[in-house]
Amino acid sequence: MASTPHIAVIGGGSTGTGVARDLAMRGFDVTLVEQGNLTHGTTGRMHGLLHSGGRYAVSDQASATECIEENRVLRDVASHCVEMTGGMFVKRPEDSEEYFREKLAGCEACGIPAEVISGEEARAREPHLAADVEKAITVPDGAVDPFRLVVANAASAMNHGARVETHSTVTDLLVEDGEIVGLEVEHSSGPGVRVHGTEGGREEIYADHVVNATGAWAGRIGDMAGLDVEVRPSKGVMTIMNVRQVDTVINRCRPKGDADIVVPHETTAILGTTDEEVDDPEDYPEEQWEVDKMIETLSELIPMLEEARTIRSFWGVRPLYEPPDVGSEDPTDITRDFFLLDHDERDDLPGMTSIVGGKFTTYRMMAEQIADHVCDRFGVDAACRTDVVPLPGSEDFSVLRDYMDEFGLTSPIGRRSVERLGSRAEEVLDTDGPNPTVCGCEAVTRAEVRDAIEQSGSDLNAVRIRTRASMGNCQGGFCAHRLAGELQDSYDEPTVREAWDELLQERWKGQRHALWGEQLSQAMLNYALHATTQNRDRDPADSEEGVDFDAFDDGRGVDGTPGPAKDSGVATDGGRDGD
Repeated sequence: MASTPHIAVIGGGSTGTGVARDLAMRGFDVTLVEQGNLTHGTTGRMHGLLHSGGRYAVSDQASATECIEENRVLRDVASHCVEMTGGMFVKRPEDSEEYFREKLAGCEACGIPAEVISGEEARAREPHLAADVEKAITVPDGAVDPFRLVVANAASAMNHGARVETHSTVTDLLVEDGEIVGLEVEHSSGPGVRVHGTEGGREEIYADHVVNATGAWAGRIGDMAGLDVEVRPSKGVMTIMNVRQVDTVINRCRPKGDADIVVPHETTAILGTTDEEVDDPEDYPEEQWEVDKMIETLSELIPMLEEARTIRSFWGVRPLYEPPDVGSEDPTDITRDFFLLDHDERDDLPGMTSIVGGKFTTYRMMAEQIADHVCDRFGVDAACRTDVVPLPGSEDFSVLRDYMDEFGLTSPIGRRSVERLGSRAEEVLDTDGPNPTVCGCEAVTRAEVRDAIEQSGSDLNAVRIRTRASMGNCQGGFCAHRLAGELQDSYDEPTVREAWDELLQERWKGQRHALWGEQLSQAMLNYALHATTQNRDRDPADSEEGVDFDAFDDGRGVDGTPGPAKDSGVATDGGRDGD
């Protein structure tokens, strides 16, 4: 073609940013739009597992084989996003011996390195495993940070010329002469919410081809052009513990079922998961019984979970896809494989391709197949390089050395910073000014926060997913105001307050079903701190009428009488109303 084809990618999760990166690296002009933050949908609500394929080695061997292949690729190209914890499928006395053998044989058939170890060996590796665990199969599972990985993909895409717009909702597909020719997009007008600087308002984005990579929302995009994309969303609830009870991914070695995995992730452990088919990807929050079931069931494997502190729970929706002629009734029977839907061939409507199904671990493979498809459509001869070119931050992972002395940081702050930043550590941390710790739970320094603000503007939830600030034990109780304070030099007070409010609201959402025991005490402490030191409960000093502090300081009430008037609204008991 005479000009470079322009491709519009819808969806800012792992697949969408992976597609944008791959296409941009192959020379296409790319625009990506996402309705929320990067990772807003399923990607930001996954359980952090880098699959070895072992979980599918009996039921879905094609998916298992894809997982182990991509597991090896991501260890290399996304090394600063991956912790190779290893994994175990553990067997209790009531678990089937026949299934244990099937699991081992399935791993071998799929090329997944697997070894049987005794219960004693398993407990030597993980001392908190139940005493009656009989044996285990070891596999190369790992933990992966989805936020870090997606941001790195978006950064790489932008480095190759892509335009990335977050908080930009597709309101319609543009169809002309029987062909999809672009998108109608509504950009949010909130403060600092995008990665790439477009002001709020409506925009028509014309493109030579559209890629629908919206996961569980793919059907909604299809509906805009009268296309039937039957994604079958399946809800999974997960619970986050305050510490890592294990350092290895622990799977229950039994057929499909709820609450059968524990993933160590950064400073926490994530318990998962449930599997319930739903109609809408947004309207099914977790329920208390699901959290209770998670803890009760997984305590059979790790007894100390019964007494451990739960800091939050969350839910995500798997974007499962099943060809129309299959018709499984149980969502756990639906393949975890992915499908490329060419709407020209399938629906006689050229201009768009949808990618559906799949898993986080295979996002890069999915993106490669979409990019190959787009290249074929436009006659572009350009090979995929995302399997060999490291993501930003993983180019030279030998920088994981001791930076503490060089940058004046103390352990473990420096080590945690370098683990998050990878090869960008020196670029970010080598600052002339003071570099105090802003988030103590996750060991996030001012330099990291300011680097994230440069990337994402005033959106503190975007800063959060880039740094993990406010994602630790206190859930923002001790650091949310510090994060807001880092905005003050660049943004006006209303913008800072709005960003602060949105961060606190996002942190609160996941705690509602974890309010018992020590976590209830933590939530009350957070409230007390925010109310008494930051006026978060909005006492009359924040009212439109204001308070006459001169009258108060002079010993006069606002009505001129000595002392504060009883009905004046002036705080008389240390920051709260007199009544």
